[in-house]
Amino acid sequence: MPLVEYLENGPDTIRILLTTDNHVGCFENDPIRGNDGWKTFDEITQIARDQDVDMLVQGGDLFHINKPTKKSMYYVMKSLRSNCMGEKACQLELLSDPSTTMFNGVDEVNYEDPNLNISIPVFAISGNHDDATGDGLLSALDVLAVSGLVNYFGKVKDSDAITVKPILFEKGNTKLALYGMSNVRDERLHRLFRDGKVKFERPGVDTDKWFNFFAIHQNHAMHTFSSCIPENFLPHFLDFILWGHEHECIPYPVHNPETSFDVLQAGSSIATSLCEGEVPDKKVFIISIRGNDYSLEPMELKTVRPFVLREIVLSKTDLAPGVATKADVIAFLTNEVEKAIEMANNSYLQSHPELESANGGEEHEHAHGIPLPLIRLRVEYSGGYEIENVRRFSNQFVGRIANVNDVVQFYKKKSQQAPDILRKKTKFSDDMIEESEKNTTELALQDIVSDFLKQTQLTLIPEAGLNEAVKKYVDNDDKYSLNQYINSEIKKETKMLLSVDVDDQEFHGIEDENHTRNAFKQILLQLKEGKYAQLNLEAEGAAAKTKTKGRGSHKTATKSNEIILNSSDSDNDLHEAPTSRSSHARSTAHPDTYAEDENEILTSEDEYYPEPVKTRATRGGKRGRGRGRGKK
Repeated sequence: MPLVEYLENGPDTIRILLTTDNHVGCFENDPIRGNDGWKTFDEITQIARDQDVDMLVQGGDLFHINKPTKKSMYYVMKSLRSNCMGEKACQLELLSDPSTTMFNGVDEVNYEDPNLNISIPVFAISGNHDDATGDGLLSALDVLAVSGLVNYFGKVKDSDAITVKPILFEKGNTKLALYGMSNVRDERLHRLFRDGKVKFERPGVDTDKWFNFFAIHQNHAMHTFSSCIPENFLPHFLDFILWGHEHECIPYPVHNPETSFDVLQAGSSIATSLCEGEVPDKKVFIISIRGNDYSLEPMELKTVRPFVLREIVLSKTDLAPGVATKADVIAFLTNEVEKAIEMANNSYLQSHPELESANGGEEHEHAHGIPLPLIRLRVEYSGGYEIENVRRFSNQFVGRIANVNDVVQFYKKKSQQAPDILRKKTKFSDDMIEESEKNTTELALQDIVSDFLKQTQLTLIPEAGLNEAVKKYVDNDDKYSLNQYINSEIKKETKMLLSVDVDDQEFHGIEDENHTRNAFKQILLQLKEGKYAQLNLEAEGAAAKTKTKGRGSHKTATKSNEIILNSSDSDNDLHEAPTSRSSHARSTAHPDTYAEDENEILTSEDEYYPEPVKTRATRGGKRGRGRGRGKK
């Protein structure tokens, strides 16, 4: 859909505030940075209230951990209650059945609940940091949703086959189809898209008049091909995509000529790591939609700490290797940190003209509201330079910077002759503990697990799954991840072993227990040689065929004023993994479902027709607090 320069607010304009990756609770135990997350989120909800938006869409990772502390939950709920509740009438009319698209614990959207005064409804998906875990698979978003503060949508219940259903809104003559998909492991989702197991439903009435908005939280950058979701995997009928998970803010929509939709990478609202992707200014965006046109307005966040990152190669400075002393190196780096602090303060003042110029030192800077900046020097010291301890060097800037323990990061240039196997060694030494001081190799968690499996010879436990379970245990503090994973594997292996066809003649006349053990040893040897994976795949394929057997196509008669959702594949029904991004700019369309124009959907006998969704006319005529209520 075309991007226009400006759309003014009106009865036919839907205004949405877009934000993602708020990470409330990040560095919560830090005495300086502990409150950054919830303060910025409170600013975001204030912007939504002051700009009089119709809704707020949050693209995942609202919290930094999947079990947020009481402090994080308290401040998020306080911000939502203070800024998103009130007597202002919500002008959005819901046309779809909320019980099929949202997971609020009740079968209605929160702004239609007669017991709540919702002025700005918040629609959120879950990211990889706030995913569901534990007994009942509940997340923090489930708690906020059942309390009526958030509308939780896009939840993935079946990771073997995903159907994405839209929430349908209407304001005046503008129709909005809001799609969402919570985070799924990238490799798994990549495989599901490739195998055509991700379906998107579309409205069956006025199909071409809807503005199709999609919120997703996956890897956008291509680290490896299977660990990201290429844009051309997504259906081509989409108009606008809010892409979460990536923290770098790109303050404008990027048009994809292959798929014809626009992608906005809004970035995180706070810096969770001191890397290059966190350097650009943090922003939220307001999208205004009217008919098939939209405009986008970026809004810079004022509560974010200034951040300066500098790359320094000592061999390219005036410090000669072997001649410059340790004191010379420290003096040079100290001067560079001073310059970075001044640069950060000046940058903050330029973006905050309401603040007076700070020239009187750190106390004067605090008095004028300049937050302590984040400073990071990445110093490459190859060539024989002597360096200082990282913590000792950083502590001299206490009271002037926010990250007082890691202002500098030392590393050496990687030797090209070094074999790759050296990177997989897990020898614990002082060099590895002082990672910033001697950062010649990077210790990956999966390398530790891999070496552990090699030592213990646990051949029946898939290494990739165990890596993921340990990662969740460490990163998300999920104490049940290993237990759940091992129990799941035990069930799979037990089912597989019971399905092994053993010749009865092999056991005929055997009374010796040792012979029985030898027979089962042969089975285990087959498993160890790799036949376990093949048997497991065959069992899963047989289960999938049984699951889909007997599912026929059917049509449901509906009234003329009801919205029908037609189920369809994504526009590129892939069957093979592409070798490169450019080699599959447009994949072959499904012969039974699509015409030559991939954006045109036809009806086939094999399509799935769900039950008709309920509208206001079929839901008992109850009106919520949307259009009919005025201000008091």
